[in-house]
Amino acid sequence: MSTNSKITELDHSAQTARAWVNEVAGQFDTDDREFAYRVLRGWLQTLRDRLTVEAAAHFAAQLPDLIRGIFYAGWDPSIVPVKYDVAAYTVHFARAANIAVQDVGVASAAVTAALMRLLPRAQIDKVLDQLPEGIRTLLRPAVTKAPDLLGQ
Repeated sequence: MSTNSKITELDHSAQTARAWVNEVAGQFDTDDREFAYRVLRGWLQTLRDRLTVEAAAHFAAQLPDLIRGIFYAGWDPSIVPVKYDVAAYTVHFARAANIAVQDVGVASAAVTAALMRLLPRAQIDKVLDQLPEGIRTLLRPAVTKAPDLLGQ
């Protein structure tokens, strides 16, 4: 493989990572890519710590290279899964993403919505199904009622 093709692969990985951050930023209707990156990283790493090693590895295998690196950064597989309840998960996510605790519900659902646009829904559902119901509810985007088109 030539040096140019290696650089092309690296450029493609960086472009894909930017697309993921942009997708998250779009969920917040912001141009603040640093914020979007922090929230994406917080979502990935907080989820990772709540999963078993096997579930984390399976999910990570579906991620693009640089996003997978973010997912695994700082991971200690000897201490997982960390048995967060919803309150502890919320605090951990807020710290990891550097956001207010009261913003975690909106932020976590927004990141999940972005990831549902980037990965097959079945993959997102499979990883969320590994979590306790309360955390799954926190992470799932709100389902909005369709407008009443019949006026009933």
